Parts: sequence; C-alpha cells; structure tokens
Amino acid sequence: MSRGRLRVYLGAAPGVGKTYAMLGEGRRGLERGRDVVVGFVETHGRARTAALLEGMELIPRKTIVYRGATFTELDVDAVIERAPKVALIDELAHTNVPGSKNVKRWQDIDEVLDAGIDVISTVNIQHLESVNDVVQEITGVPQRETVPDQVVRRADQVELVDMAPEALRRRMAHGNIYAPVKVDAALSNYFRVGNLTALRELALLWVAGKVDDQLDRYRADHGIATTWEARERVVVALTGGPEGDTLVRRAARIADRTKGADLLAVHVTSADGLAGADPASLTRQRTLVEDMGGTYHQVVGDDIPRALLDFARGVNATQLVLGASRRGRFAQVFSRGVGVETTARSGSIDVHMITHDEAKRGRRRPAHSRAALTRARRLSGWVLAVAGMPALTAALSPFRDVLSLPSEILIFLCLTVGVALAGGMWPAITAAVGGSLLLNWYFTPPVGEFTINDPENLFALVVFVLVAAAVSTIVDIAARHTRQAARASADAELLSTLAGHVLRGQAAVPSLLERMRETFGLTSATLLERRPEAARTPVDQSDPDAWRIVATSGGAPSTCPGQADTDVVIDDDMILAAHGGPLDAADRTVLEAFAAEAAVALRQERLQQAAEQARPLAEADKMRTALLAAVSHDLRTPLASAKAAVESLGNTEVAWSEQDRAELLATAEESLDMLDRLVANLLDMSRLQAGVLGVTRQPIALEEVVPRAIDDLGPLRDRIEGDISTELPEILADPVLLERVLVNLMSNAVRYSPPDKTVLITASWHGDHMEIRVMDRGPGIPPEAHDRVFQPFQRLGDRDNHSGVGLGLALSRGLTEAMGGTLVPEETPGGGLTMILTLSISTRALTS
Repeated sequence: MSRGRLRVYLGAAPGVGKTYAMLGEGRRGLERGRDVVVGFVETHGRARTAALLEGMELIPRKTIVYRGATFTELDVDAVIERAPKVALIDELAHTNVPGSKNVKRWQDIDEVLDAGIDVISTVNIQHLESVNDVVQEITGVPQRETVPDQVVRRADQVELVDMAPEALRRRMAHGNIYAPVKVDAALSNYFRVGNLTALRELALLWVAGKVDDQLDRYRADHGIATTWEARERVVVALTGGPEGDTLVRRAARIADRTKGADLLAVHVTSADGLAGADPASLTRQRTLVEDMGGTYHQVVGDDIPRALLDFARGVNATQLVLGASRRGRFAQVFSRGVGVETTARSGSIDVHMITHDEAKRGRRRPAHSRAALTRARRLSGWVLAVAGMPALTAALSPFRDVLSLPSEILIFLCLTVGVALAGGMWPAITAAVGGSLLLNWYFTPPVGEFTINDPENLFALVVFVLVAAAVSTIVDIAARHTRQAARASADAELLSTLAGHVLRGQAAVPSLLERMRETFGLTSATLLERRPEAARTPVDQSDPDAWRIVATSGGAPSTCPGQADTDVVIDDDMILAAHGGPLDAADRTVLEAFAAEAAVALRQERLQQAAEQARPLAEADKMRTALLAAVSHDLRTPLASAKAAVESLGNTEVAWSEQDRAELLATAEESLDMLDRLVANLLDMSRLQAGVLGVTRQPIALEEVVPRAIDDLGPLRDRIEGDISTELPEILADPVLLERVLVNLMSNAVRYSPPDKTVLITASWHGDHMEIRVMDRGPGIPPEAHDRVFQPFQRLGDRDNHSGVGLGLALSRGLTEAMGGTLVPEETPGGGLTMILTLSISTRALTS
C-alpha cells in the first residue's frame, strides 16, 4: 500500500481562512466524486466555517476524560477503519489530551498517511518549531504547541493562505474570528498591524524556502544544469588574497540591490591540500561575509574555473563576482587566467570582474615556500655541488679509457640527482652545468679542450644538462611539497589538539597561553586588553597605561603591544603579545588560531561569571514573578473567608445564635491562621533565597518537638498517629525550624491522604544520624517527579495556581538543609508517599 499524500494550508495568524480553505477544497473534492470525510475540524464558533460542514461526513470524535473534565480528540482508528480517499484533519500542531493514542496530532496524521489515506491539514507559522522563539519575541506570546519543521517540509503540498494585516483586523472587528468580548483585547495585543506584518513576512519567507527546495529537487531530478533566475544569488570567489575584502563588499552591494537576494562566498582549494591561501586571511574574509548576512563555502578542485561554475550552478546562482587577475601580462601570454576562462564558460551566469589595488602586481609567493628545505640541507647541497663534482672527476680520470662517455654521463647524473635530493634545485642546476663542463674538458675528445668533435657527444651532454635540470626541479618540488605536507600535518595535529582542549572544557586562558608558549618556544605570552578609558591614538601601542594584562604565561609579560617581539591583533580592544623572537608566516597563522581561541575562552569565562552573578537575580526575579502569579489565590481565599465572617459578626440586623457566632469566629480564626502560615512561609523562603535565615542548632529531644508540631495542625491533629520513642538520643537542630518542617510535612501528608486514613510519623536511630519518617497513604508520586515536588510555586510540577502556592515542601527542604540535614521522598509500602527527614545526632548524645 502506498503512503497517502499530505497537503497543508499554512497561515500567518489565526483567522486568515486556513480551515475555510481546507473545507472548501474538501467540498470541491466531493463534487468531483472523491470520498472525502472530516476527521477533525474546529470551527471556533465561526458561522461561515460551520456552514461548509453541512452535508459532509463527520467521523465521530473520541471522548477522553482527564482530571474530571471531558475532552474530544481525533479518533485515528475510526478514520483508518473508514478508509476514505481524503481525510480533513485540522490543527496539525495540536497537542492531544493525555490518554490519547499519540502525544501530537501530527503523529496521528502520520498513522493515517501510512494507511494510504490522503490528508489535508492546517497550521499557523507561529507553531513551526524553527520560528517559535522569533514569534514569541515579536508578539510577546509564548506558543506551547509546536510541530517540527520537517513534518511540514515533507508535505507533498504546502499552500499559503494569505491576508493583508488590515483586512485581517477588519475581519476581527466584524466579529468573524473571535467573540465580540475578545475583539478589543485581541486588536490591541496579538493582532496589532506590526505583529501581523512580521508574521506574514515569516510565513512568506518560509514558503519561499519550501518552494526553493522543491525547485532544486525538480532541477536535480530532471538533470537541469542551467540557471533558472527565479531568485537572485550572488556568488563571490575568494582566493584569500588582499583583494578579498573589496570583492566581498562589492558583492554585498550587488546583492542588496535586489530584495531577498542571497550572498554566497566560495573558496576553491587544490585537491592535494598543499598549495592554498593564507588561512588567517580566509578566516577574516569569512567573518566579513557572515557579518554581511552571507554564507561561506569551500570546494575542492584542480580546475578552478570549472569548480567555481559547478558550485554556482549547483546553488542556482545568477551572478558571479571575481577579482581582476593579479598575474602580470607576461604570465597571461601563456594562460588566459581564471577570470577569462570562467567568463568564457559561464553561460547564463553573469560574471563581474572587479578591479582592485592588487591587480596585475603578480602573485605573491608565500613566505614559507622560500624555505622549503632547511639551511643545513641547502648548505650540504652546495658542498656536494662544489666539491663533489671535482672529486668525482678525479676519481673517474684513471678509468677514462675503460668507461664510455654515456657511462660517465650517467655517473655524473647520479651525483646531480643526489645534490638535488640534498640541497634542492639551484645547487643541482649548478652541479649539472659544472658537471657538463668537467665532462667536456676531461672526458670528451679532444680532452683538455672545451670543444667536441663528435656531434653525438654534444647531444649527450645537452641531454645530460636537461635531464639533470628536470630531475632537480622535480626533486625540489617534491621536497617542498613534502615539507609543506609535514608542516600542514603538524599544524592540523596542533589545531586538533587545541580543539580537543576546548571541547574537554580545558579552555582556561592561562592554560591556552601556556600551551601556546610551549608550542612556539616563547619566553612569555600575554593577552592584553585596552582599558575602557584609554583613547585610541597612534602611539597607544607603546603606552603601558593604555593596556591591562588579562592573562599571561612564562617570564616577564609585555605591558603593551610595542614591547612584544610578535603581536597578534584579535580585535580593536584585544591583542596577544609574545616574547621569544619573531615567527615566520606559517607559525604566525597557527598563533592567530591560538589567539582567537584564547579570546573565545576569555569571553566564555566572562559570560560564565556574568551568568553566575545574574543567576541569583534571575532566581529572585523568577520567584517574585511566580509569587505574584500564584500567591493571589492563597491570599484571597482566607482573606475573603475572614472578611465575610467579621462582616457577618458586625451585622447588627441579624441575630446570631451563640453556635453561629462561635462558628463564624472559628472561621475567621482559621482563615487568619492560614494567612499567618502563608506569610511566615513566604518570609522564610525569601530569607532562604537571600541566605540570611538565622539558624540556631542545639541538642533537642525529638519527643518534645513532635507533640508541639502535631498541636499546631489544629483540627488536622486527629489524623496524625505518632510513634516516637522516649529512648531516642537528642538531635542537633533548630527547635523552631524543625517544628515548622514537621508541620509542613504532616499537613501536606494529611492533604493528600484519603479521609479514612491516618498519617504516621516515626523516628529511628542509625549511627550518627536519625531518620524521621512522615508516611501517608495517598496516591503517591512517580519516581521521576521526586525532585520536582521540592520546586517552589508548583504542585507535582503542574504549576496549578488554584491549589496553593506549593511552598510547603520547598520550604521544608530548604529549612532542613539549613540545619545540616536532608529531606528525600520514598514510596510507602502498600501505596502512598514517605518523606524521610534525616538529622545529625548531637555530639553530647554520641559521647554519653
């Protein structure tokens, strides 16, 4: 059975007509003879939407009872059993009531699609996971129900239901979306013109991205390589040269001319991975591209024009920006250059050749390529070339009549290759020229003269020089590549170690500076930061008063960039200063990576410190917010009861009996006691959070505290059963706080125990601590919720503000920990919850 097809109507906001469009499509399907049913549609009381349902087959909903309330949800099994051709299922992002078959409605729809049934559904842009936070920032309203973007992206059809913000507000004002009592509030809050415009743009951009994906997939499926200019995409080619900044800015200006155009930067690196641009320059240019809203890409290819055009066509680019060639006119005689070749092969892609200051100045050879061989190897090559050739001549002279000229040439060639291996190209070419002269003088007839009688000997000598030069050149290139590869491997290993250092959480700035100092053999490495009050002047690089040392490693630190042998600019206000001699360009590149990582580590440390400093403020703010949201009910209820009782007692028009008067007084007293406990709990929780709660730990007998705590429960005392032995040793605790903890635990246990069950409080002695257990026979809580019950302002993690602020257990744990004890929950055998309060035995009891 083939999977059904999904069609989604996407809207920018409620009321744009998604459900209306879905039902309209369903009715058109019925008129065409298709088997269409309504699996679930929410009309929200809108008459025109409800009218479209008339005459359509509705699958009965599934009824679910949750927390005493009745809800209806989509009956997935009924839809699959009915097996229509098309099912209309509204609200793709809906979260099902607990007890449903699936958690989310999109999962229900997946099952229906798997059964081979086509589905038409609806969703608003604010419910897509990727833009959920953006929508909250725009509207200030958090969206609890979300759907993963890929669920909508893999839909076979996504149709935007669009409406201008002004038109949507008119629909709202006419009462076509919400009830009249809600219209004014909606228009002044969520349905403001700015909000609707921003949501509409989000929806349009998201659908444009979906259409873009479909276009790319269609072109790939049909093998279309030509560019379709459906959307402007500007690609800028970067070589890592100094002209890159100019090219990026020019390409960004070209992209800005068209609303919604994309900017992409690409660098082509050779397949061998050896010859390439300066990584530091590429990193800087990549940052510039991303700052301008573009993306950076890197591709591998030896044919640069082809690689550039393949990338441009792959992303459906319309324009390609290249820099004018840095090669001189003489070099262009032998090769047309990347720009000319790319333009000739570009086809429908527009190519912009941008002039710059570096044009026709020639390519600058990287500094490290001039020293591909070490000084010792180059010196040994020159020694072999200067001394080796005469020595070989002297050794072969006695065998002049035995060896033929070709044999002598091969022996000289072997020495020339050895010189190339040892010292590179120029010593080898010198050896080849010198060897040819020695062969001509000592071994080519007439001997002792720079003349050659036999043309064949002349040809052999010429071939010898050419072969020697070619071999020495190849050996020199191979030696350079080998050295570059070794250097690249070492740098890669070093950077890999650095990355691992950071990932393992070892990115402390002093640690990085120490590693940097060891790696490059520096005497000191110092991270300098410009003082905020220091003015930027041309001489501030040498002014110690303008800089402060953030971190340092090694010997005497540099107090300003001007004192350093090497300095790396990280940003306008931060510089790495190193002592220990100048570094070559390759080492400096890796040093820049270290410096950038050190700056990132410093920023992370500062962010962590700021987060640590802000955490108490955030917690306090969170508590204040929760308190304001939750405490109103707990204050209002006892206040209302006490006020009603007092007003009744003060009413002289009613003759109250003594029994009635006593009941009213008892009600007022009980309500005021509730207020007193609530205020006391709030004050203690505030003191705990602020760390100013006074605790006086002293030896006390548990049998003295428990009865007082039971008496404090008032009418609830009759439901407590105590089993406290008088033989127990004294514990170390604050008597007042311990009594508060026990009252909170026992009252909480009574609240959740069945009316016919009592709460048991016991105590037992275990070594140097005592365990006090408060056991109830209530419903209990699952193990995964054991920690959540101790969070303030919630009950069992559901944040129901109409059942109390939920401070009891949070305060109890806080007070217990303040006394040096612990409070943990445990399942009561046979059902229920046991709170275990553990406190230390007093030293006096242990030594007695």
